[in-house]
Amino acid sequence: MILNKEFYKQGALILAKELLGKIIIRKVDGVILRAKIVETEAYIGEIDKASHAYNGRRTERTEPLFREGGISYVYFIYGKYYCFNVISGIEDKGEGVLIRALEPLNEFDYLAKKRFNQNYDELSETKKKAITNGPSKLCIAFSIDKSENYKRLYEEGDFYIEEGEKDTFKIVETKRIGIDYAEEAIDFPWRFYIEGNKYISKK
Repeated sequence: MILNKEFYKQGALILAKELLGKIIIRKVDGVILRAKIVETEAYIGEIDKASHAYNGRRTERTEPLFREGGISYVYFIYGKYYCFNVISGIEDKGEGVLIRALEPLNEFDYLAKKRFNQNYDELSETKKKAITNGPSKLCIAFSIDKSENYKRLYEEGDFYIEEGEKDTFKIVETKRIGIDYAEEAIDFPWRFYIEGNKYISKK
């Protein structure tokens, strides 16, 4: 069942945990890809120097962060990679959740060819994990780029999120990754992942 719009109105810290175990659906190249969200990071513009929306910074690039929760925010880094975020909360709040890692559930050969130009059974165990164990890696595997910016994730189309199965898991809370510039925000324990999942980007 697709997650409704109300689900995304929660604050980023709550939503980052609630998204764990949910299923991303991506329809592309004639296939329907499914993957479980296993790692997230919360960003809150008002108090977070790691956020693109910190101190009310509102530009054409960051505008999705200030929209009502439930849309996607896709941005470009290092001149070559994309990262995918889920916007949370209410309009003008400037909050979002970075999707850091996914556990693929189907179409393994398709994903392996997208990432490594190999069949899945030709991959080493390290490469199998590396298909979607990082924010830019999962965007490559799932063909997520700027054309997916502003997508309504609560509407069925070529990119949306569904409820996952009712499995139980422990959530690990720890510091975020790759934000050395963010002063005191470096230490915020705003990264969340499913304990023991092999696809997380870093323990």
